[in-house]
Amino acid sequence: MNIKAPTAVAAAALLLLVAAAVPASAGTIEKLLDMKTTGTPLELDAVDQGGARAKALQAITERVNLPPGFEISLYAVVPDARHMAVGNNVGTVFVGTRKTAVWAVTDRDRDRVADEVKRFAPSVAMSVPNGVCFSKDGFLYVAEHNRLLIYPAAEFFYEGPDVAIGVVKDPLIPVEEESFNHGARTCEIGPDDKIYVTQGQPYNVPPASKSELYDKSGIGAIVRMNRWNGSEWEVYAKGIRNSVGLGFNPANGDLWFTDNQVDGMGDDIPPGELNRSTGPGQHFGFPWFGGGKARTNEYKDSEPPVDVTFPAVEMVAHAADLGMTFYTGKMLPAKYRGGIFSAQHGSWNRTEPVGARIMFTSLNEEGGVANTEVFADGWLNEETGEYFGRPVDVVQYLDGSLLVSDDTAGAIYRISYKGIE
Repeated sequence: MNIKAPTAVAAAALLLLVAAAVPASAGTIEKLLDMKTTGTPLELDAVDQGGARAKALQAITERVNLPPGFEISLYAVVPDARHMAVGNNVGTVFVGTRKTAVWAVTDRDRDRVADEVKRFAPSVAMSVPNGVCFSKDGFLYVAEHNRLLIYPAAEFFYEGPDVAIGVVKDPLIPVEEESFNHGARTCEIGPDDKIYVTQGQPYNVPPASKSELYDKSGIGAIVRMNRWNGSEWEVYAKGIRNSVGLGFNPANGDLWFTDNQVDGMGDDIPPGELNRSTGPGQHFGFPWFGGGKARTNEYKDSEPPVDVTFPAVEMVAHAADLGMTFYTGKMLPAKYRGGIFSAQHGSWNRTEPVGARIMFTSLNEEGGVANTEVFADGWLNEETGEYFGRPVDVVQYLDGSLLVSDDTAGAIYRISYKGIE
């Protein structure tokens, strides 16, 4: 059944359509699809927002360098905080992890500091629910290691253990190709109202014997599909090693995404990538190119595709560029509006560590890159090589401030603009 949802419909009624469009999984999800209780305890796991831990995280913010007029503070203590999605109504921040939990972060008194951090949908067994994204009509999507779920009215149901749910696609890739490496997915709703999902491939550089299978199943690619039932599935962009961040330019609909380069080629090559896709079918060079125009040793004797699209921005090698967002708010100065904020997680095998910072890329009138610069840094002690935190994602909050997640420290920070006196 191919379902096209109406623009305005009750969440419960739409849930019935979603449930009818996909086969129900056994056990808990089957009960939830039928709107039945699962017997999960009503008391949700919660994270203490005070005490010594919060003080230690607040102290980390004192290390962070920002442009004049900006301030950073601790927004929430969130274990393993990865990608974030901000609810449209209440402003609940749903936070994915590379483990088994999605967290719901609530600022009830609107003082721009979280009051509660509770586990979201604990009755559902999740595996690497890293990618979270919201549609404009209020549906939360969670891209797990090998499954894509939809939560209608997540901001309405999140206070309880049982949450209205639908299965968009299960599995995302062939089960026999599941890997512990590069399995953190991200998602975003496109201007075409389809959902786009990044699907990293498991190897540093894959063997040629995997090429046909990977091309067919969208491994090492960005795929898109009907966001209600997973139909109309297709590979949108390919030649990607491991993208863990994407977003659409609201000015023209172009898809931008980060990509992580090949390891083991040296400290300074290949570069990290921020890519621009202007339409379906583009090839971004991997595995012939390990990052930028640096050829991989494994494919140096093989002819690359003739139509490779090279990155719009070459970032410093091995900084691990992850989450990104287009800024559309009004709190920050005009120079940031329409530009891209992106997070560098930090290197893991470079002899001199780099990254652990937030980058800003401004765009020109044609939608191309004007400039890229460091916006926030200080999470890395460059003298000792010690990381005090590793930024993963950056999103825009309802008031126009920025939220930055940190899976190493287990925190979400808030960056706001107070002006220059």
